[in-house]
Amino acid sequence: MVGRQDQTTDPRLQAQLLQARRGTAFFARKLNQLSDEELSVDSLLDGWTRRHVVAHVGYNARAIARLVQWAATGIETPMYSSPEERAREIDYGATLSPVALRNLFGHAAVHLTVEWRDLPDGAWDTIVRTGQGRLVPASETVWMRTREVWVHAIDLDNGASFRDVPAEILERLLEDITRTWALRGDGADLVLSISDPVRLKEVGGAGPGSRVVRGTLAALTRWATGRGVVGVTSSGGDIPIAPRWL
Repeated sequence: MVGRQDQTTDPRLQAQLLQARRGTAFFARKLNQLSDEELSVDSLLDGWTRRHVVAHVGYNARAIARLVQWAATGIETPMYSSPEERAREIDYGATLSPVALRNLFGHAAVHLTVEWRDLPDGAWDTIVRTGQGRLVPASETVWMRTREVWVHAIDLDNGASFRDVPAEILERLLEDITRTWALRGDGADLVLSISDPVRLKEVGGAGPGSRVVRGTLAALTRWATGRGVVGVTSSGGDIPIAPRWL
């Protein structure tokens, strides 16, 4: 029996869906390497255990699926009813049994994949609202999920690193972060210098008093997301704290 295929015929969107699904598989692999007892160990995120990370990623798939359903039906279905409800949901998920927690992630990921698969070409341009209130086309949900699964697989603190993330995802993530900084008026004095030989470039506007933060694409993205300074140097000596991202 031949499996059902994505309805979208856009090759760019098909490639992005593949990246999201590969990220989901990567997260699943790092999760499956953890014993049930290890789920209760602290993650790389302050105040969150690995249980919280898994719950967040599971509920995030459900929330993004609601946006895809919005695009499919035209009926507004927000990601979350409120930020407070989102936080309560994650805290509750972190208390689930190991089997239930793993099933939450797995079932929610499959549900989202099906929603994406069945969304026709014409619906991907439907404008939906993210949890931060941004109005974006439904196609943006693919990138929203992509960055969640790849970055939070690292947050499980189970051997994954930003070096495992495909370069094209790191580049887009770094662009997203620096764009967010610019919109908020943060990081105006920062120039990020990517030292990878094949991607040698600078991000940010150089000017008087600018501080140049150097590193590989993976190291700079790690620093920019607030997850450490290993492999990063600064022209000012001390490495600055990256402005808030989300």
